[in-house]
Amino acid sequence: MRLVGSSQNLSALDGWHGNLQLAYARQAESTQLIHEQVQAPLKVQRPFYPEGPEVCHSAILHTAGGIVGGDRLSLQAELQPNAHALLTTVAATKIYRSNGLEATQTVQLDVAPGACLEWLPLETIVFNQAIYRQDIRVELAPGGLWMGWEMIRFGRSARGERFLDGNWRSHTEVWQQGTPLWIDRQWVPGSEAVFHSPHGLGGCPIVGSFAFVGRSVDPNLIEKARHLWQGRSGEIGATRLMSGLLCRYRGSSTIEARQWLIAVWHLVRTHYLHRTACIPRLWQLESRYSHESYPPN
Repeated sequence: MRLVGSSQNLSALDGWHGNLQLAYARQAESTQLIHEQVQAPLKVQRPFYPEGPEVCHSAILHTAGGIVGGDRLSLQAELQPNAHALLTTVAATKIYRSNGLEATQTVQLDVAPGACLEWLPLETIVFNQAIYRQDIRVELAPGGLWMGWEMIRFGRSARGERFLDGNWRSHTEVWQQGTPLWIDRQWVPGSEAVFHSPHGLGGCPIVGSFAFVGRSVDPNLIEKARHLWQGRSGEIGATRLMSGLLCRYRGSSTIEARQWLIAVWHLVRTHYLHRTACIPRLWQLESRYSHESYPPN
């Protein structure tokens, strides 16, 4: 796990320079958070174990309430052999209108042999005129597993706001011993044309992705993931990766995006981890706050 040097202060011009470093280890029959280093505005809550000692759930908190232009956030998480951790966020992430500077978040995830990391943050809301870039790199050892998702709402659509000005980029890479297993680069420049283009947002304010990497996936599992979508109104896709599964959503409902991605997550968890999806209590609290509901475990 990479370490950073001395603390950096908040500057009105530069924004927050936050850092969070976590390390997990398997000790006897339990996964323990053995190292944490925090720098505001990032924090991690006390680990909890809603499904027993083998899986450590951790929630990341952004104490400033949202990300603004000039913010530079860095997160690193290391899983030692046979550890299993689920990382999520306390609330939806808000990317505010920029002051002209780009906000960035860099995530480095290292997963050792036999370890499993579930990277499942809550929804990100990208305000109109936001400028933001996120880079996620996963170093996945042979025998390790990684699954992750992101759900993005472009514009505060409940207020009638659309993402017509600004810039959003998300780059995710999963590597294994110098070989790329999955590279995903997304770019949404705010404009009327991109918002309505069938090759852009297609008039839909919400997109979502779920990826599972580390095992060969049977075509039957792909069909099951697609079948879970029946009866909903948005657009979805599911396909095999070189060593995993990728699902996409584009539509207008956070509820249906969450429900489908949670259902796919449950499917993958049951098949490969022999565990049902254990929905963190934080998601349920966030759901009540936003008048949304999740399917039961």
